[in-house]
Amino acid sequence: MTQQTTVSPSIRKRAQESSNAIARMYISMRHLLNRGFYKPMGVSGASLLNALLTLKPEIYGSIAETKSELNGLLYVIDRLPEGIAECVSVNLTAEEGLSSSSFPPIIPAKRRRNCYRIDKDQMIIEVTRGRSEVYDILTHLTFLYIEADKICDRVYISSSNQTTREWQKIEATATATKAIGKKELESTMAYLAQLLECTYNEALEFYDRFKTPKSPHRFIQLIYHMVRVAVQERSNGEKRSVTFSAMLGDQIGHHVHGERWAKQLYQVLEKNNLTDRPMHLISANRHSFLNSLYAEEALGKPAKDLTFFGQFTADENNQQKVQRFATKHGFIDVSDKSGTNVHAQIIDTDKIKSEKYAFAKGTVLLVFDYAFGEQAYELMDELLKTNIGKQLESISVMGKAGIMKGKKGDIMVPTAHIFEGTSDNYPFHNNLSSEDFSNTKIPTLEGTMITVLGTSLQNKDILTYFCRSSWKVIGIEMEGVHYQKAIQSAMHIRKTVRPTIKLRYAYYASDNPLETGSTLASGSLGQVGVVPTYTITQKILEKISTE
Repeated sequence: MTQQTTVSPSIRKRAQESSNAIARMYISMRHLLNRGFYKPMGVSGASLLNALLTLKPEIYGSIAETKSELNGLLYVIDRLPEGIAECVSVNLTAEEGLSSSSFPPIIPAKRRRNCYRIDKDQMIIEVTRGRSEVYDILTHLTFLYIEADKICDRVYISSSNQTTREWQKIEATATATKAIGKKELESTMAYLAQLLECTYNEALEFYDRFKTPKSPHRFIQLIYHMVRVAVQERSNGEKRSVTFSAMLGDQIGHHVHGERWAKQLYQVLEKNNLTDRPMHLISANRHSFLNSLYAEEALGKPAKDLTFFGQFTADENNQQKVQRFATKHGFIDVSDKSGTNVHAQIIDTDKIKSEKYAFAKGTVLLVFDYAFGEQAYELMDELLKTNIGKQLESISVMGKAGIMKGKKGDIMVPTAHIFEGTSDNYPFHNNLSSEDFSNTKIPTLEGTMITVLGTSLQNKDILTYFCRSSWKVIGIEMEGVHYQKAIQSAMHIRKTVRPTIKLRYAYYASDNPLETGSTLASGSLGQVGVVPTYTITQKILEKISTE
């Protein structure tokens, strides 16, 4: 018998239902994008809303229950622009010139995208990272509207077109122009606990988790504005709407920003006479390669262990000191001007004095920041179309992913990427293996990884199926397939890169979506992520320097 038998019929059935719901969601979102607008809580948004409620994604917790889902709300609101809950209208646009206006850009805490508050009722979100970004925004907005309507059901009395006394008390606190006293705050939190169907202590906990230095009462104000707009829709018919600009519809999938991005990088390489040098592409964060190559010498402190890097990365002065030192020794910082929001770094290893890595003469590292979903294909495809491909020695991808069997901070080494919801499979030879990490104390898994359409669209049933079935999936992420699609077409069809170049993929676990309390909504990795991040970084550098 195969591994398939470990999947129970109920899980398999639920996984199929979930898969169908995901397919319906993406069909609905593409339809709405082509249509140009929709009413989230109206007939046009019903298919998207119902599919999300059927799916019940793990990251959105109790979305399908009457109880408010506060962990999911915190996760979502950090990825949407500040003030969006106050807006009746949300407009998704291409990059259409708003950066030159007087509107200050609003950048969400956990997503790199420019947003603009046009007036009290409308928020504009610039989409420059492809369809994955559209799907990300729409699913988060749908969650926000669902949660708002849950609470609205408890506070709005349709027969009298009025709100409850409790809600009026919360409203008074949320709209107060004077400082809120301790007694008033406690009273408001008690009312909120009733409406959110949580305990008073839980309400206080989330009050603390939501607050920011600029907005200490962010939790109260967010709930108020979410529900105010929902009540407004029911009482006077002013419906919430989401619209898409015509230019966005025209540009999606056409690599407009990716082409600009690749051209900008190639021009910087040309300007510095680096185009004819052996090249190594690396998709990673913006600090680990910089710090691994320069920090010890720049700060005059040897790293006793990898926790060293976690101790100073949060210190802006130290980071600036490292960057100034690096700039004098072959480091070029390339701030994005294309709209992709993917910054890059070029490192001429001939100018590095450190003897830690013995790079071959002429070696150049091109490190670029994390892509987002389908954007990975656009960036890699355009980059490999340039003359960089002729000098390319290796491509390395270091990312973060959800792990199926393990915990935050573990490492995953893929042997193949499969694309959720399709028959597209990309096996490849990974120049990294679990053996490379055997001398570390970090648990390392090796096997198949699945590229999902969105991390916020997975539930335990579909993930359990992937894990226990003959696919034997070890983790989920959003970019692997898209990178592979671009790389393999460049190797085997376009012939712009040699088929002998080395491919290296390794991921560290940001969460375990199958483990309650360990999803992405449970919080960031923090210092837990430092050791695996720098372990992978240094293994990649070792591989490059020993070739």
